[in-house]
Amino acid sequence: MSCRIPTLIAAVSAAFVSTPHAEVKLPTVISDHMVLQREMSAPIWGTAAAGEEVSVSIAGQTQKTAAGADGKWAVRLAPLQVAEGLTLTIQGTNKIEVKDVMVGEVWLGSGQSNMAGPVRSFKGADPGLQQTLAAAPYPKIRLLRSGLKGWVEATPVNVDSFSAILFAFGSRLQSELNVPVGLIVGAVGGTPSGYWLTEEMYRSDEACQAQVKEFARTYDFAAAMKAYERYMTAWKASAEKAKQDGKPVGREPAVPKQPGECMGEIGHLYVAHVQPYVPYAIRGVLWDQGEGGTGITGVDQFHAMGALIQGWRKAWQQDFPFIYVQKPSGGGTAWDLTNPTTQNASAFTAPPADVPRDADGVAREVHVKIQQHPRTAMVISTDLGGMTHPTNKSGYGERAKQVALGFVYGQKIEYSGPLYASHEIESSKVRVKFTHVGQGLAARHSDRLQGFMIAGADQKFVWAEAVIDGDSVLVSSPAVTAPVAVRYAWSSNAPWANLFNTDGLPAQTFRTDDWANHARR
Repeated sequence: MSCRIPTLIAAVSAAFVSTPHAEVKLPTVISDHMVLQREMSAPIWGTAAAGEEVSVSIAGQTQKTAAGADGKWAVRLAPLQVAEGLTLTIQGTNKIEVKDVMVGEVWLGSGQSNMAGPVRSFKGADPGLQQTLAAAPYPKIRLLRSGLKGWVEATPVNVDSFSAILFAFGSRLQSELNVPVGLIVGAVGGTPSGYWLTEEMYRSDEACQAQVKEFARTYDFAAAMKAYERYMTAWKASAEKAKQDGKPVGREPAVPKQPGECMGEIGHLYVAHVQPYVPYAIRGVLWDQGEGGTGITGVDQFHAMGALIQGWRKAWQQDFPFIYVQKPSGGGTAWDLTNPTTQNASAFTAPPADVPRDADGVAREVHVKIQQHPRTAMVISTDLGGMTHPTNKSGYGERAKQVALGFVYGQKIEYSGPLYASHEIESSKVRVKFTHVGQGLAARHSDRLQGFMIAGADQKFVWAEAVIDGDSVLVSSPAVTAPVAVRYAWSSNAPWANLFNTDGLPAQTFRTDDWANHARR
């Protein structure tokens, strides 16, 4: 069977940059112990001498092509079913046998430190992860990350240096599906999303460019520079004192950028840690990043992630599902504080005397909104325990698996807490309707539903009375006779918000107004 694919060659050329070779050579992602994505036309590619005939054989099928003038070649395998112990044979002037090939599910993990953090950094504080490790080795799980020369088996040694959250996710997924699972990770701590999409992905995204244009109308760069200079002077003084006292020096403040400019080299981490895997067939992406923002002046995380998700899919020539972990992590209570998945959640509390400020919920709102992009779902983390680096990696992996099973694999399980859908003003009350009500809405830890705020035209929010009515919530207050807007869990930390579905998943931050500043860059 012949297979000449110009579009695939174009995708491969960006991911596999080299000069033509006299012999067939393969990229790192195609090696012994690899896992091919089942039920999908999987690309195989490499280099050879210009015009060299290359054949690729596995499981009874053979695909043939010839290297182009630049020495690059690529074929697509006909879809394969679950298998183990296969050999992939590539024949040109030389012959390469890629052994111990499996066919199953392949997932790519990316982001910053919470994706990069290895098992060894978390296993001591995570009983669930310890329990998972006790079952090692994992003969049906294979691993690939930056720095490796190819795929490796999931032995205790290899797992120890691998992404804790991706391994926690992948091991649970493998157990649930009972098929081989391949896990690929490309992640770097402390990085903004702007480093993970290319200049072309960003510049070609109309929504990003529109947001920059709107932001630039009111942005005062001169004032930003003056503020930076004042802050820099103070920072130098404090840094000098810290050095004299033998204490750590804080991070130097970043120089302001013009609207639309990135604080560092846009896309360089994508090129280094993701592009080498393009266009390897994958089931989907698990993303854990957000603490580092976007790094692009005037662009929020919703718009940057939209450009990234669309850009990655275009590069792969594959409309894969994209699952991301909610940020900021933690800050909310859980349905069951004794459940191993959610035992690190905040204890339920009474609400504070005053409602949160206008801007307090913006960061959460923007991140919740990312799931509005096509084929994108969020791993709810408000009930999984917080901190910059949550130690509950097994819980995060378990929740990510739940999202994958419901959102990607079509199992009849609820994978999200209640999400705001719409609202209607009914006299002195506001009816808020939700999606993802699962088996029904419920207040938890109290007979009283907490966390709702209501305001009239004066834009002054007060705590509201809230009552569940079927798949909606009726919100009101004696102090607001003509309501205009409602908010829920509008804060970076809301352990007092207690709306759940009875599947045990918490409702997420929302507002019906647009009065607060949307721009958390």
